[in-house]
Amino acid sequence: MAKISQQLIVETAARLIEESGTIDISLTKIATTLGITHAALYKHFNSKQAIWEAVAFAWFEEHIIKQVQSEMSTPKAASVSREDQLHDWLWAFVNAKKEAYSADEQMFILNTEYVDNNPLALRKVLTSAYCAIDRIMGYQDEQHEHSETILSAFTIFTLPNFKDTWNWSDYQPRFEAMWALIRRGL
Repeated sequence: MAKISQQLIVETAARLIEESGTIDISLTKIATTLGITHAALYKHFNSKQAIWEAVAFAWFEEHIIKQVQSEMSTPKAASVSREDQLHDWLWAFVNAKKEAYSADEQMFILNTEYVDNNPLALRKVLTSAYCAIDRIMGYQDEQHEHSETILSAFTIFTLPNFKDTWNWSDYQPRFEAMWALIRRGL
């Protein structure tokens, strides 16, 4: 049997969600699948919230951040401005979030329940996005205040409460209108 670790617990929980098609997976089910007791999970995580945050974080990194990195890996001409690079990164980010919702609604719901509704967890999950924006713009901002402000402006394109608007015909024009406002303040 594999050594129990946080990563194995997260992978097991994610697999059970995928197999069952629901986020209503009990910690007992995860423990039983791993061949441990329910209480043993708490040797690796201090709460149920922490377990589900870790599952949501892993999903976000795999299905949002890696997707954006993949799209942005194509070398750009040296003459492309930081602002244009940021525009392209934000467009890739909002579309990755939209695609992730369409591809895996249950994990998106889990992310919403345990991360998007918890400001501290949300900030932790978004740190890699903030770092990407900092890198593009050359910000030397350890608190990510500039990046957080920029990404916050695009919440209508990333928060689940607005998911029903993501397939509207004016999706890209609305994004470009928001971008036009933000670009002035960069």
